[in-house]
Amino acid sequence: MKKPIINLEEVELHPRPFSFSATGEAAERYDAKMGIIAPRLGAQKLGYNITCVPIGKRAFPFHNHRVNEEMFLILEGSGEVRIGETIYPIGTMDIIACPPGDKHAAHQLINTGSVDLKYLAVSTKLSPEIAEYPDSGKFGILAEYPPASDGKPRSFRYVGRESESIDYWDGE
Repeated sequence: MKKPIINLEEVELHPRPFSFSATGEAAERYDAKMGIIAPRLGAQKLGYNITCVPIGKRAFPFHNHRVNEEMFLILEGSGEVRIGETIYPIGTMDIIACPPGDKHAAHQLINTGSVDLKYLAVSTKLSPEIAEYPDSGKFGILAEYPPASDGKPRSFRYVGRESESIDYWDGE
Protein backbone atom coordinates (compact mmCIF):
# COMPACT_ATOMS: atom_id res chain seq x y z
CA MET A 1 0.00 0.00 0.00
CA LYS A 2 1.19 3.51 -0.78
CA LYS A 3 1.87 5.86 2.10
CA PRO A 4 -1.53 7.54 2.66
CA ILE A 5 -0.02 10.85 3.76
CA ILE A 6 1.63 13.69 1.89
CA ASN A 7 2.65 17.13 3.07
CA LEU A 8 1.51 19.93 0.77
CA GLU A 9 5.10 21.20 0.66
CA GLU A 10 5.98 17.97 -1.20
CA VAL A 11 3.47 18.57 -4.00
CA GLU A 12 5.24 19.84 -7.11
CA LEU A 13 3.22 22.02 -9.46
CA HIS A 14 3.49 21.32 -13.18
CA PRO A 15 1.92 22.84 -16.30
CA ARG A 16 -1.35 21.16 -17.19
CA PRO A 17 -1.24 18.31 -19.70
CA PHE A 18 -1.19 19.55 -23.30
CA SER A 19 -4.79 18.42 -23.88
CA PHE A 20 -5.90 20.91 -21.20
CA SER A 21 -3.55 23.77 -22.12
CA ALA A 22 -5.27 26.91 -23.37
CA THR A 23 -4.26 28.07 -26.85
CA GLY A 24 -4.96 31.11 -29.00
CA GLU A 25 -7.10 33.82 -27.43
CA ALA A 26 -8.07 31.50 -24.57
CA ALA A 27 -4.44 31.52 -23.37
CA GLU A 28 -4.93 35.19 -22.46
CA ARG A 29 -7.60 34.22 -19.87
CA TYR A 30 -6.68 30.70 -18.78
CA ASP A 31 -3.58 29.30 -17.11
CA ALA A 32 -2.77 27.08 -14.15
CA LYS A 33 -0.17 24.76 -12.73
CA MET A 34 -1.34 21.63 -11.00
CA GLY A 35 0.03 19.11 -8.55
CA ILE A 36 -1.79 15.78 -8.74
CA ILE A 37 -2.11 14.15 -5.32
CA ALA A 38 -4.74 11.38 -5.32
CA PRO A 39 -2.84 8.67 -7.27
CA ARG A 40 0.28 9.26 -5.17
CA LEU A 41 -1.70 8.33 -2.07
CA GLY A 42 -3.64 5.43 -3.58
CA ALA A 43 -6.99 7.26 -3.59
CA GLN A 44 -9.71 5.46 -5.54
CA LYS A 45 -13.04 7.28 -5.28
CA LEU A 46 -11.87 10.86 -4.87
CA GLY A 47 -9.54 12.95 -6.97
CA TYR A 48 -7.54 15.77 -5.43
CA ASN A 49 -4.93 18.18 -6.59
CA ILE A 50 -3.39 21.53 -5.86
CA THR A 51 -4.16 24.14 -8.50
CA CYS A 52 -2.26 27.42 -8.75
CA VAL A 53 -3.76 30.18 -10.91
CA PRO A 54 -1.72 33.26 -11.91
CA ILE A 55 -3.00 36.79 -11.31
CA GLY A 56 -5.84 37.71 -13.68
CA LYS A 57 -6.37 34.13 -14.93
CA ARG A 58 -8.83 31.29 -14.57
CA ALA A 59 -7.88 27.61 -14.46
CA PHE A 60 -10.91 26.32 -16.40
CA PRO A 61 -13.92 27.64 -18.32
CA PHE A 62 -17.22 28.25 -16.52
CA HIS A 63 -18.73 24.76 -16.28
CA ASN A 64 -21.03 22.42 -14.41
CA HIS A 65 -20.85 18.70 -13.80
CA ARG A 66 -23.89 16.47 -14.18
CA VAL A 67 -22.35 13.58 -12.21
CA ASN A 68 -19.41 14.59 -10.02
CA GLU A 69 -19.20 16.96 -7.08
CA GLU A 70 -16.26 19.27 -6.43
CA MET A 71 -14.99 21.12 -3.38
CA PHE A 72 -12.29 23.79 -3.26
CA LEU A 73 -10.28 24.95 -0.23
CA ILE A 74 -8.45 28.21 -0.84
CA LEU A 75 -4.89 27.85 0.49
CA GLU A 76 -3.38 31.16 -0.64
CA GLY A 77 -4.52 34.30 -2.40
CA SER A 78 -7.91 35.75 -3.18
CA GLY A 79 -10.28 36.12 -6.06
CA GLU A 80 -13.83 35.36 -7.06
CA VAL A 81 -15.93 32.29 -7.64
CA ARG A 82 -18.72 32.53 -10.13
CA ILE A 83 -21.56 30.11 -9.34
CA GLY A 84 -24.55 30.30 -11.64
CA GLU A 85 -25.35 33.99 -12.04
CA THR A 86 -23.72 35.07 -8.75
CA ILE A 87 -20.12 36.12 -8.08
CA TYR A 88 -18.70 35.67 -4.58
CA PRO A 89 -15.40 36.99 -3.18
CA ILE A 90 -13.06 34.22 -1.98
CA GLY A 91 -9.93 34.18 0.12
CA THR A 92 -7.59 32.04 2.20
CA MET A 93 -9.29 29.21 4.12
CA ASP A 94 -12.64 29.58 2.30
CA ILE A 95 -14.31 26.30 1.33
CA ILE A 96 -16.45 26.24 -1.81
CA ALA A 97 -19.00 23.50 -2.53
CA CYS A 98 -19.88 22.71 -6.15
CA PRO A 99 -22.47 19.93 -6.26
CA PRO A 100 -23.53 18.39 -9.57
CA GLY A 101 -26.37 20.06 -11.43
CA ASP A 102 -27.43 22.12 -14.42
CA LYS A 103 -26.17 25.54 -15.52
CA HIS A 104 -27.23 27.02 -12.18
CA ALA A 105 -24.48 24.91 -10.58
CA ALA A 106 -21.85 26.06 -13.11
CA HIS A 107 -18.74 27.42 -11.44
CA GLN A 108 -15.40 29.08 -12.14
CA LEU A 109 -12.64 30.39 -9.89
CA ILE A 110 -10.97 33.61 -11.03
CA ASN A 111 -7.80 35.11 -9.60
CA THR A 112 -8.64 38.79 -9.16
CA GLY A 113 -6.07 39.18 -6.36
CA SER A 114 -2.49 40.42 -6.29
CA VAL A 115 -0.74 37.03 -5.79
CA ASP A 116 -1.20 33.53 -7.21
CA LEU A 117 -4.45 31.86 -6.17
CA LYS A 118 -3.67 28.39 -4.83
CA TYR A 119 -6.33 25.90 -3.85
CA LEU A 120 -6.94 22.26 -3.01
CA ALA A 121 -9.51 20.75 -5.39
CA VAL A 122 -11.35 17.60 -4.35
CA SER A 123 -13.88 15.75 -6.50
CA THR A 124 -15.72 12.50 -6.77
CA LYS A 125 -14.53 10.31 -9.66
CA LEU A 126 -17.71 8.80 -11.06
CA SER A 127 -17.52 7.78 -14.72
CA PRO A 128 -18.81 8.59 -17.22
CA GLU A 129 -19.07 12.31 -16.56
CA ILE A 130 -20.91 14.99 -18.50
CA ALA A 131 -19.73 18.59 -18.17
CA GLU A 132 -21.50 21.57 -19.70
CA TYR A 133 -20.02 24.96 -20.56
CA PRO A 134 -22.86 27.54 -20.49
CA ASP A 135 -20.77 30.46 -21.81
CA SER A 136 -19.81 28.65 -25.02
CA GLY A 137 -22.71 26.22 -25.42
CA LYS A 138 -20.39 23.19 -25.35
CA PHE A 139 -20.61 19.91 -23.51
CA GLY A 140 -18.00 17.29 -22.76
CA ILE A 141 -18.20 13.59 -22.06
CA LEU A 142 -15.37 11.88 -20.21
CA ALA A 143 -15.15 8.20 -19.38
CA GLU A 144 -12.24 6.46 -17.70
CA TYR A 145 -11.55 2.82 -18.45
CA PRO A 146 -9.42 0.29 -16.58
CA PRO A 147 -5.72 0.55 -17.48
CA ALA A 148 -4.44 -1.17 -20.62
CA SER A 149 -2.40 -4.37 -20.31
CA ASP A 150 0.76 -2.24 -20.19
CA GLY A 151 -0.64 -0.28 -17.23
CA LYS A 152 -1.25 2.96 -19.14
CA PRO A 153 -4.48 4.79 -18.27
CA ARG A 154 -7.26 4.76 -20.86
CA SER A 155 -10.09 7.21 -21.33
CA PHE A 156 -12.64 8.58 -23.78
CA ARG A 157 -13.19 12.31 -24.16
CA TYR A 158 -15.53 14.14 -26.52
CA VAL A 159 -16.30 17.86 -26.59
CA GLY A 160 -19.02 19.19 -28.85
CA ARG A 161 -22.17 21.24 -29.17
CA GLU A 162 -25.69 19.87 -29.06
CA SER A 163 -26.45 21.68 -32.34
CA GLU A 164 -23.80 19.49 -34.02
CA SER A 165 -25.46 16.25 -32.98
CA ILE A 166 -26.16 13.69 -35.68
CA ASP A 167 -29.17 11.39 -35.91
CA TYR A 168 -28.92 8.10 -34.04
CA TRP A 169 -29.45 6.16 -37.28
CA ASP A 170 -27.05 8.23 -39.39
CA GLY A 171 -24.81 5.90 -41.42
CA GLU A 172 -26.52 2.68 -40.33
